[in-house]
Amino acid sequence: MSKIACIGSGNMGLALMKAVASVVGGENIFFTDADAEKAQTAAASLGAKVLSSNIEAVKNGDFVFLAVKPQVLPQVLAEIALLAGGFAGKPPVFVSMAAGWSISRIQSAVVAKLPVVRIMPNTPALIGKGMIALAASEQVPPEKIAELEKILGGAGIIDRIEERYMDAVTGLSGSGPAFVYLFIEALADGAVKAGLPRNKALRYAAQTVLGSAAMVQETGKHPGELKDMVTSPGGTTISGLAALEAGSFRSTVMQAVEAAWKRSVELG
Repeated sequence: MSKIACIGSGNMGLALMKAVASVVGGENIFFTDADAEKAQTAAASLGAKVLSSNIEAVKNGDFVFLAVKPQVLPQVLAEIALLAGGFAGKPPVFVSMAAGWSISRIQSAVVAKLPVVRIMPNTPALIGKGMIALAASEQVPPEKIAELEKILGGAGIIDRIEERYMDAVTGLSGSGPAFVYLFIEALADGAVKAGLPRNKALRYAAQTVLGSAAMVQETGKHPGELKDMVTSPGGTTISGLAALEAGSFRSTVMQAVEAAWKRSVELG
């Protein structure tokens, strides 16, 4: 059974390790974190272990997840670079989820053409409903990519993409949940303004978004076609759509994704 080391025990790292634990077992997962107490809490929740250093994580893991913020990654890679030329046998596969950091930049930082997989998950992975984009360096054997897809499968949908699309994915599905949460909150606020109790408004808003997303996925119809199915001449929906258009709703959403994409590029 593969050993999984996770450098970092924040929300996203823990979310992915929960999915991984369902495949490899918590006893095969190791955490390290600058915050030792945080690592202990994460490990305890999965029956995993805590290692004393990032060097130990690299030595013990078949897959080493780099689950740290982009600003912290240089320090972690500097430690890994100390081992880059001295792996006994095959080096582990490094799995990075740091926004903006390309595979080539990671390899340059460790001064070695190590096997690197770059992923971009999102927070719905916490409940197994995530969207995870995946791009791998040529040093990663096909069987290792397949194994990684298997162990991450419990977190949501895995999609292989060309690395050049990763920053756009970051702007869309990486940052997108926050945009959707804001939309759900706004829908509920509108209903509260119209007199619906807050708890009912949030429940109806969340289920409306959930059901609408499922319609897009399960029917295969274009969102515009599904929108027209709801929109009657002179009815309530077209009045609401006109208000959204007056507020440049679509343009604003596009700008939000573009702004997140640009920030991802800047981080790289």
